[in-house]
Amino acid sequence: MSETVLRLEGVHKSFGETAVLQGIDLTVSSHEVVALIGASGSGKSTLLRTINLLERIDDGQIWLRDVDITAPQLKHDAVRARIGVVFQSFNLFPHLSVLDNVTLASRHVLGIDRGAAEARGRELLSRVGLADQAKSFPDRLSGGQQQRAAIVRAIATNPELLLLDEITSALDPELVTEVLDLVRELKTDGTTIIMATHEMAFARDVADRVVFLDRGIVVEEGPPSQLFGSPREARTRAFLGRFTAG
Repeated sequence: MSETVLRLEGVHKSFGETAVLQGIDLTVSSHEVVALIGASGSGKSTLLRTINLLERIDDGQIWLRDVDITAPQLKHDAVRARIGVVFQSFNLFPHLSVLDNVTLASRHVLGIDRGAAEARGRELLSRVGLADQAKSFPDRLSGGQQQRAAIVRAIATNPELLLLDEITSALDPELVTEVLDLVRELKTDGTTIIMATHEMAFARDVADRVVFLDRGIVVEEGPPSQLFGSPREARTRAFLGRFTAG
């Protein structure tokens, strides 16, 4: 049996009068890749932000392994050190080299000495084809290279969970493939991933489980073959129909 890495129970989040998450229940197992799909405004990004404690939930609980990370007394930085996050925008620090971006958390949050942190950083950059860009600044990289560097930064600390928030949406179409190929490699390595994505073909091919959100509710979830092949819910069929029509 796979170990449970993440568990959400009855998670609610509103912004003013707008309810964005309405009682989300979700469990993610070790080495599992879960794809969140749904229209803009369905709650995918907010859900990821609550998991990383960038947004405080209004009700419910979120557990990272055996720790209730929504407990008021818990130190947020200690939780975030266990979770890697990659956003739509690359969010690399422009005044730091690629290598310094990649090693920043390892050195300043985990306390790893510079030599060891840089050795791992260079190894990871080499794996994604960026060894020759280690000393470059982010503005010298293409969008695809910046996003690959952002992913390397997120995994450099060996996180227990990796959150990917629409990581290809800011990329030119020709750069999408190189970033998605890296996610495939992370899956092969056994990384536990939750990814919000609008790349339906990628979700179908790579995810172990697909979760369809609509207006802050989990409408349907299941293996890609079931959810894409024979969705049970009318709302799921209507959403997926937009990608197959015409």
